[in-house]
Amino acid sequence: MGIDQEGTGGETPLAALYHRALPQVYRYLLPRCGSAVLAEDLTAETFMAAVAAAKRDCPPELTVAWLVGVARHKLVDHWRRTDLERRRLGGIVTGAEAVEDPWEAQLDVAAAHAALSRLSAHQGAALTLRYLDGLPVAEVARELGRSLHATETLLVRARAALRRVYEEGEGHDV
Repeated sequence: MGIDQEGTGGETPLAALYHRALPQVYRYLLPRCGSAVLAEDLTAETFMAAVAAAKRDCPPELTVAWLVGVARHKLVDHWRRTDLERRRLGGIVTGAEAVEDPWEAQLDVAAAHAALSRLSAHQGAALTLRYLDGLPVAEVARELGRSLHATETLLVRARAALRRVYEEGEGHDV
C-alpha cells in the first residue's frame, strides 16, 4: 500500500512514521549489535530503505513491524559484510567443539556482548537470531542462507566459542 503523500499537521506520513518508529527500531538494534554507533548506522540504513520503498511504483505497506523486519535484515547484512572482511583478512576463528552445552548461568550483559563481538560474524548472527530474536533454527537457517544441518552445526560451535571467549574474558567458570 505504501504511505500517502500528504500527512496531518504539516508532517508527511513518512515523517510521522519516522518519528513514531525511530525509538522502536533503535531499541530493537541496540542490544543486538552491542554498539550505539552501529545501532545508529543501521537505524539510518533502515529508514533510507523505507524512503526508497515509498518511492517505488508499488510500495509495501510501511509499518513499524515492516521497519523492524528491515532492521533485522540490515543487521544480518552487516554481519555478512563483517564476515567477508574477516575472511579476506584471514582472521576468522571458528569453534572446533561439537558438544552442545545448555546455558545455565546468568551472563553479565556487557561481557556477553563483548564476547559475542569477538566471534565470527556468522556465529554472532546465528546466536543473535536464535537466542535474542527467539527464531526457530529453521528460520535462522533461512535468514542466513544456510541449510538446516549447517545452521545446527554453526549454533553448536557458536555456543562453544561464545562460552570459551566469555570465560577467557571474565575468568568465570560458567
